[in-house]
Amino acid sequence: MKYIEAIKSGFSTVNKNWQLVLIQIGMLFISIISFFVIVGIPFGIAFIIFGIDLTEFTDITDIFRILKSPSDTFSKYIILILLLTISLILYILFAIMLGLYVLGGSIGVIGRTLQENLTHFSFKDFTHEAKSLFLKLLGFTSVIGLIFILTAFFLSIIGGSIAAIISYAKEQESTLGLFFGTFFSLILVILSIAMIIFILAITIYGFAVLYFKKTGAFKSIKEAVNFLLKYPNGFWLYTVLFLGYFIILFLLGLLSYPFTLIPIIGTIISFPYQFLYYALQTYLSLVVIAIILSYYYSKEFQEQPIETTAETPQEPISDTTEKNEEITTDTI
Repeated sequence: MKYIEAIKSGFSTVNKNWQLVLIQIGMLFISIISFFVIVGIPFGIAFIIFGIDLTEFTDITDIFRILKSPSDTFSKYIILILLLTISLILYILFAIMLGLYVLGGSIGVIGRTLQENLTHFSFKDFTHEAKSLFLKLLGFTSVIGLIFILTAFFLSIIGGSIAAIISYAKEQESTLGLFFGTFFSLILVILSIAMIIFILAITIYGFAVLYFKKTGAFKSIKEAVNFLLKYPNGFWLYTVLFLGYFIILFLLGLLSYPFTLIPIIGTIISFPYQFLYYALQTYLSLVVIAIILSYYYSKEFQEQPIETTAETPQEPISDTTEKNEEITTDTI
């Protein structure tokens, strides 16, 4: 499958299931409301129960006084701090579970549309795919998160080594230190961007493996890496989509800047614009996922070479067989 065909298939698949964009927007509103329910309400009740006076924090000198003696503040509001910490942890867990549920349903609906060539959206299929992929996505994203942490740790080690080399070069000569600083900084930036894009490509193609081949977390990552090594164009396809995605969002973000210069009307206009911006961001994210799933499905399941079996040559009839038949005929 060519890039243009995959892109057309991705847009067509998402357009058939445009309800997924509404579900993503609904998830956003649920997350906002749940923040006030899980974090805001308990925090406000705690303020009332413990009789905390917010006027103590209105003056900047009071804030500096609190920072000078954090132990007294912590001992005074320890229950409030614990309650806030627990509420934030519960909210983060709820937001992650909700996001994985919606992501699993979206991947399942897109994958089923590509497999069965469906023409309309079904909420029943969405909930079914979300439930079936939830635990697999939980394990998969946990492993990917661990890979990101290890990558950040590896890049920090390289950055520290580069900083040591640059400082040593500056001690020898300032011009040499400037050269090494610029050169190694560019190498670190390029290496970081390449590793991040490669891990994100593994993640997106891992989603495809997770759905189409029904594998586990580690098996999906291994299959995704093997696919990218077998089809390098798949990596460049995701790189193009990645850059195009952020360029479009960056340009649209710049359009919202003039609204901030208008005192009152700009604030009013910016709210529907931000809503449309999030809707377009969600739509483009789903399109990227659909394009990658379409490309992977075509390469793995629709473009497999057909094995032809060679016909076995017939053995020629030997002369002895013909002679035996003639003897039998004469005898009769």
